[in-house]
Amino acid sequence: MVEDLYSKASALPYYRPVAGECALFEKAAEEGLPLLLKGPTGCGKSRLVEHMAARLGRPLVTVSCHDETSAADLTGRWLVRGGETQWQDGPVTRAVREGAILYMDEFAEARSDVIVVIHPLTDHRRTLYIERHDEVVKAAPGFLLVVSFNPGYQRGLKELKPSTRQRFVALAMGPPEPAVEIEILEGETGTDAATARRLVALGAKLREVEPLGLAEMPSTRLLVSAARLMLAGVAPRAACNAAIVEALTDDVEIADGLRDLVALAF
Repeated sequence: MVEDLYSKASALPYYRPVAGECALFEKAAEEGLPLLLKGPTGCGKSRLVEHMAARLGRPLVTVSCHDETSAADLTGRWLVRGGETQWQDGPVTRAVREGAILYMDEFAEARSDVIVVIHPLTDHRRTLYIERHDEVVKAAPGFLLVVSFNPGYQRGLKELKPSTRQRFVALAMGPPEPAVEIEILEGETGTDAATARRLVALGAKLREVEPLGLAEMPSTRLLVSAARLMLAGVAPRAACNAAIVEALTDDVEIADGLRDLVALAF
C-alpha cells in the first residue's frame, strides 16, 4: 500500500514513505480517527500532512500552536464591520465545517483552553462547541484532526497529558535510514547521488556526537537546505556551515567542532 501511494504521488508535495505512515494516515482518515505525529524537528511531520492532504484531495487548514493563541483565536470572534457586529469563523471552525484536514503543529504548546475546545473533536462526538456564538458544530464528513509535537524538545517544559494523548492514534517519526535519506535528498532537491551520499554521511556523523551538547540532532530538513544551497552555487563547506552548523548552535567551540566534521565530509 505504501509503495502504491508513493508511486502515484509524483504530482503531489514530495514525501518519501519510510515505515507505513502513509497507509496508516489513509486508514485514520477513512475511520475519522484523530492522529498524533511525534518526532524531532525536521523529520517530515508537516510534509507528510501536506502530502496526504493533496493525495486524498482534501483541503488543509494548518494552525501553529503557541501559548499566546487562545481558543477564541481558533474558533472565531465577533467583529464590527460597517457599523454591524458580524461573526467570523476561526481556522478550527472553518476546518470542521468544511470537512478539511485540521493540522495543529506543536500541539503541546497549545493553551489549556485550546485543548478543552479540541477534546470533543477527538471522540465519538466529533463536535465543536463555540460558546461565544452559542453554536454546536458537527464535523462535516471527511474532517480529520492531526496534531504534532516534538517529545525531545518539550521534555522538561510542556508535555501532553495522558488524557489527551489517549484520544489519538499515534505515529512516531524519526530520521530515516541512510539509503532512504539519500533518496529523499535526491527526490526533494534534484542533487546528484554523490553529494546526497556525502550529506547523509555527514548527518549520520553529526548525530553521533552527543558529547558536543547539541540541543537537537541535525534533521533531514537541514541536509535538504544544504543541498539546495550547493545547487544554487554555494561552495559545499559554506553551504553546510550556513544550513547545518549555524542552524544547530551558537556556541563557538561547538560550531568549530562541527565545522571540522564538515571539512572531513567535503
